[in-house]
Amino acid sequence: MLELQNVYLEKGGRSILAGINLRVRKCEIHSILGMNGTGKSTLAYVIMGLPEYRVTRGRILFDGQDITNLSVSERAKLGITLAWQEPARFEGLTVVDYLRIGLRNSSNGLTPAQCLEKVGLDPLRYLSRDLDTTLSGGERKRIELASVLAMSPRLAILDEPDSGIDALSIEYIKDVIRTLVTNGSSVLLITHHEEVAAMADRTTALCAGRVLMTGIPEEVTRFFRNHCKPCSHVNEPSEEVVGNV
Repeated sequence: MLELQNVYLEKGGRSILAGINLRVRKCEIHSILGMNGTGKSTLAYVIMGLPEYRVTRGRILFDGQDITNLSVSERAKLGITLAWQEPARFEGLTVVDYLRIGLRNSSNGLTPAQCLEKVGLDPLRYLSRDLDTTLSGGERKRIELASVLAMSPRLAILDEPDSGIDALSIEYIKDVIRTLVTNGSSVLLITHHEEVAAMADRTTALCAGRVLMTGIPEEVTRFFRNHCKPCSHVNEPSEEVVGNV
């Protein structure tokens, strides 16, 4: 489905991503495990094609098609979407209308209410609310994930969907990820929580913009636990970006 071949991203004369080789199979959950500052979000932005994160060297293939030079919108039309680590706020846009946008081109049969229920939010309380600062970070995170479920993308890149989420809600997040795969999506799951990474079919450990190991989650998480420490070599993007793509 998705393949990165020797991908480099260089900024300010240094490599942020250095020779990334990665493959995500069809209907696979592939988790990316790494400490803060190891390049996880950068990897997500490179795959999505954000202009300031264009590949310096290497290729990105999607279903055998070279998408390295395609724009964000062109990649989105192919069925790739990204749920940001910091979800968007939209003044004047209600939750129900936000979810309807995702459902517009989807054939999964879900309703906005069902999407919210999947992430553990009461539709009666949330459908009519605005996507603004009156929502907590955790609420916006779950609504963002509900919108990805509504879209049923071919590839869902989830950038730390578990961050800012209380422990009781983690199971809802994991259930949505499983539902995406059941509905035909592949999922690239970026996290630094071993528990969440462990639900994947395969896991890749990332450090300083390099792939350290790819394999079954139990082996990779054990390696991560024993060998990986906070990394100061790579700075994750800190700017706030908006919306699902």
